[in-house]
Amino acid sequence: MKRSGSELEWAGHHVTIRANQFYDQYGGGGGTAIDFVKKYFGASFQDAVQMLLGPSIAVELIALPPRARPEFSLPPKNENMRRVYAYLLKQRCIDRTVLDYFAHKHLIYESADYHNVVFVGVAEDGTLRHAHKRSTASNSGWRQNQAGSEAAYAFHHIGTSGSIYAFEAPIDLLSFISMYQKDWQQHSYVALCGVSDEALTHQLSAHENLREVVLCLDNDQAGHAATERITQALRDKGYSVSILQSQSKDWSQDLENLSSQEVAPCRLTLS
Repeated sequence: MKRSGSELEWAGHHVTIRANQFYDQYGGGGGTAIDFVKKYFGASFQDAVQMLLGPSIAVELIALPPRARPEFSLPPKNENMRRVYAYLLKQRCIDRTVLDYFAHKHLIYESADYHNVVFVGVAEDGTLRHAHKRSTASNSGWRQNQAGSEAAYAFHHIGTSGSIYAFEAPIDLLSFISMYQKDWQQHSYVALCGVSDEALTHQLSAHENLREVVLCLDNDQAGHAATERITQALRDKGYSVSILQSQSKDWSQDLENLSSQEVAPCRLTLS
């Protein structure tokens, strides 16, 4: 384990731990301390409980070795994107021109199996390396990274300016651009698909012109903690870091609130 701000990271497993909760950055999902021991130590429920009760209980467990990343492949594509467009335009209020841009670049599409919206991450050489799936069903919060995804290549756009904006989720990224559209393609944007800074760190390493980081993480406890941790780490490396915070929990909710009030999204020039 290594400390990263208020969190712990399990090297080799890409697992983030906060208090008694863990999150799997590759496979998605997480759980409690009991779930952690069951999953990574191969323990039964009873053995996990005994282990966590304290050293007075004699339980010997050997941690499983780091998991090999499964081979990556994109979910099969649906023949059209009707459900994805309906979901992102009507339910999430994303601007059509913004959605069209990413769809035409094949970075957003609809899966054939469950009609999820798929956000694609591409490496610098054009190879497909990451996919984040989100349910288009009403009132469903289901989301997950595709097996074999490499966190460093999560959904992003790289522009020509020296600024990069970082978000927790792809929909927050799209929502922010929908509200701040003017000349948006000049800037860079990355979705962390969580609160790990691996995707942001990779883009900074891959593009030396990116020296100004704008953290736009969620306006909640987890987002605040991650913002503090990432800010300190990047400033230690010489990057300029500023923080933008949504009025609501996240940028998606801000955009939905604007739309419900029938107020046109802002179209401002980002500095």
